[in-house]
Amino acid sequence: MSDQKVDSERRALILATSAAGGVAVAAAAVPFVASLAPSERAKAAGAPVVADIGKLAPGEKMVVKWRGKPVWILRRTPEMLASLEKVADRVSDPASEKSDQPDYAKNTARAVKDEYLVVVGICTHLGCSPSDKIKPGNAEGMPADWQGGFFCPCHGSQFDLAGRVFKAMPAPTNLEIPPYTYLSDTSILIGEDPKEA
Repeated sequence: MSDQKVDSERRALILATSAAGGVAVAAAAVPFVASLAPSERAKAAGAPVVADIGKLAPGEKMVVKWRGKPVWILRRTPEMLASLEKVADRVSDPASEKSDQPDYAKNTARAVKDEYLVVVGICTHLGCSPSDKIKPGNAEGMPADWQGGFFCPCHGSQFDLAGRVFKAMPAPTNLEIPPYTYLSDTSILIGEDPKEA
């Protein structure tokens, strides 16, 4: 056998082996790469959620889950909105300038529409869930000058009806305002800012 014929057969064998190896690597890589993509459950956990606020009466609160967190939607009465000005000098960050909040939360009501508070119901101190203390006065075990809001029983942080933390509390910042936008007068999409929708 000549050396040329052997070299040519070797070359053909090397090419065939390389091609088969490449196909095997690609076949093995496809399921591996696919396993790195988020599962449908994970996608759903981070996906925006729609909240129907059509039946929410003034003074009522509803809770929806978004990314595994409770999101509170409180329909505030004119009296509740008026209470926000009454406590403005007692809250730590009245216009939400000290924490990373959407631009539409950097006002007294901390809302796109003043009537509706949309806020993540998790204390910014250690992640506890504050309790509703929405009624003003000491009816719910709060001080007589209480204007209504939320109380974290874990370490005593107090928040007003806009989720603003009072001064000298363990919670370092106001409650988080999630990204949200109105789809209609009775429907809110939680998880997307107005500019993204």
